[in-house]
Amino acid sequence: MTNALYLSTTEPYTGKSIIALGLMNLLAGKTEKIAYFKPVISCAPGQRDNHLETMIHHFDLTTPYEDMYAFTREEVENLKNNGNEAFMIDKIIEKFKKLQEVNEFVIVEGADFLGSSTNLEFDDNITIAKNLGIPVVLVVKGEDKTEQEIVSTTVSTFKLFQEEGVQILTVIANKVLEQIAFSVSVSIRQNLPKDIIITVIPYDRNLSNPTFKEICESVSGKALFGEHLFSNQVDHPIVGAMQLHNCLLRLKKNTLIVAPGDRGDILIGVLQANISKNYPKVAGMILTGGLMPEPSILKLIEGLDTVLPVITVETGTFETVTKVAGTQSRISFYNKEKIALAISTFDKYIDIQSIGEKINTFQTRNITPRMFQYQIVKRAKASKKHIVLPEGGDDRILIAANQLVKQDIVKITILGNKENIIAAANRLNLSMDFDKIQIIDPATSNKYNDYVDELVELRKSKNLQKEMARDLMLDVSYFGTMMVFKGDADGMVSGAEHTTQHTIRPALQFVKTKSGVNTVSSVFFMCLPNRVAVFGDCAVNPNPTSEQLAEIAISSAETSIMFGIEPKIAMLSYSSGTSGEGEDVDKVRRATEIIREKRPDLKVEGPIQYDAAVDPSVGKQKLPNSQVAGQASVLIFPDLNTGNNTYKAVQRETGALAIGPMLQGLNKPVNDLSRGCTVDDVFNTVVITAIQAQQ
Repeated sequence: MTNALYLSTTEPYTGKSIIALGLMNLLAGKTEKIAYFKPVISCAPGQRDNHLETMIHHFDLTTPYEDMYAFTREEVENLKNNGNEAFMIDKIIEKFKKLQEVNEFVIVEGADFLGSSTNLEFDDNITIAKNLGIPVVLVVKGEDKTEQEIVSTTVSTFKLFQEEGVQILTVIANKVLEQIAFSVSVSIRQNLPKDIIITVIPYDRNLSNPTFKEICESVSGKALFGEHLFSNQVDHPIVGAMQLHNCLLRLKKNTLIVAPGDRGDILIGVLQANISKNYPKVAGMILTGGLMPEPSILKLIEGLDTVLPVITVETGTFETVTKVAGTQSRISFYNKEKIALAISTFDKYIDIQSIGEKINTFQTRNITPRMFQYQIVKRAKASKKHIVLPEGGDDRILIAANQLVKQDIVKITILGNKENIIAAANRLNLSMDFDKIQIIDPATSNKYNDYVDELVELRKSKNLQKEMARDLMLDVSYFGTMMVFKGDADGMVSGAEHTTQHTIRPALQFVKTKSGVNTVSSVFFMCLPNRVAVFGDCAVNPNPTSEQLAEIAISSAETSIMFGIEPKIAMLSYSSGTSGEGEDVDKVRRATEIIREKRPDLKVEGPIQYDAAVDPSVGKQKLPNSQVAGQASVLIFPDLNTGNNTYKAVQRETGALAIGPMLQGLNKPVNDLSRGCTVDDVFNTVVITAIQAQQ
């Protein structure tokens, strides 16, 4: 089930306000706690976004205006120009999640397409919806389009979202000519999956045409009369430059007359026509060229009980008419009539029951890298753990530790010489708060002797002598692991300067494995462009047996559940299903059988090739009845050679972020870094270690 929807369009002026108002009105009847969020607002500096203002006033929203958006359009453009798109997405996720936590439902409004590049804004819509992990309501503009153009736009847009792993809940073709509305609906249904809800809303000029106030703002007009009538709708703009009798012949309901400012005859005639029962209601009048009517005419108008909205502009008649023609209507909070019409239109055409059912059954299929990183940081913060970093002499460790403490994610202890660490921090220009970061030198620690005695006791069956134990406890890996074992720290992350074997040997010697686990293994969280997959085992076991492979898979599935990823296990091999034979493929086949025997609740497929595991089309072709093929989230490699090379190839070729390796099966979390790790690798590994410690 989802508690949020993302409104996305393909171009400007699609009329998505109708859908937004309708959805908000629907939700307001079901819950008090609703929120409206617009990641990027489009308004001039010092002004407030019209859509947000409308939602605040009409639905009495209590969310502060500043919490209803993340960035202005200008801020987004600056961030992109400086290569800070990741920061942009993280901030949007953070603000959205805060609203989601305190409200029962959130409507998210996508880009307005009012910038210089609509292609970039369309990409932003896909990226944001994907990273928020919520379904999309796609609104397609039908105004001034043929049936073929509407259907083509709808289908191509749907496929673009689908290719990026974004799920579309419903498609709404808006502002469609009434005479083609039915055939458009039929054609779209024929070209989209059957489970997509299709709606076609006919064009309604009462919703699409601008008000006199909107035109006044567009032409920079100055009010002369009738400002209380600025909400008048404008349906037919005309130029009043001909003789009065010809002008009167062209009057229709809600006509706007644009005339030179010195045409007092036109002004008086139109005022009289508006009073007359023989002429339709006039929307208003614009006087051009910076010319004012004669004082006697102004005096006459001021004495009338009924007046028109009249404004004056500095621009000439032709330029003014051009601006009027380009004015687009927006539903604003002061226009109660349009808001009511928008909501009634939504209720008339939208299948509310079907949308409600889809919302209740929606489950996000993929978790994006930015979503994953946001969620793991949030989880780590929820119950802060104490992590020890033994390699205080490495700059990457110090930089990451500084970031972790400043973001208040974990408590940190660094092992090493305090003076050297402080000097390194100064050299790196780090403003480290050493009141919050504990530094311990094993050689001078008051815990040293206790740890030595504990190690002798733990390893007495191996005949470890005290003098050897004293030497071992000066090793930062042993000292840090003992801190974890004794409960003086909740977890350890090492390996930036040491081998994997050096890092995990102490843990294997005395932290040991969990009950029922015989195989310590590892996983990488592979943050691919559209999803996060779990790769195991790519770091520890060179050539596991069938029993070990099964245990690695079960541990990896439990890890994926721990981190919010639904486990669909692919036991990888060079063949799929029953097509292959040989010792290697038989090992994987037997491992799959063991998993099904031990954990019938897990979805597992094997043996299966990598392409059949992750590509839906290949998976359907090779294993059509599989619950895993084409959608695997946990990929288990048959040996270390295959796993290690594959994760590195995927990482380098796709630019994927690889978080890990994270060790599985130990009683307490101890994790290994690559000696080629980055600061981000250290940061992320500490975060996942903290989450392990919470379990």
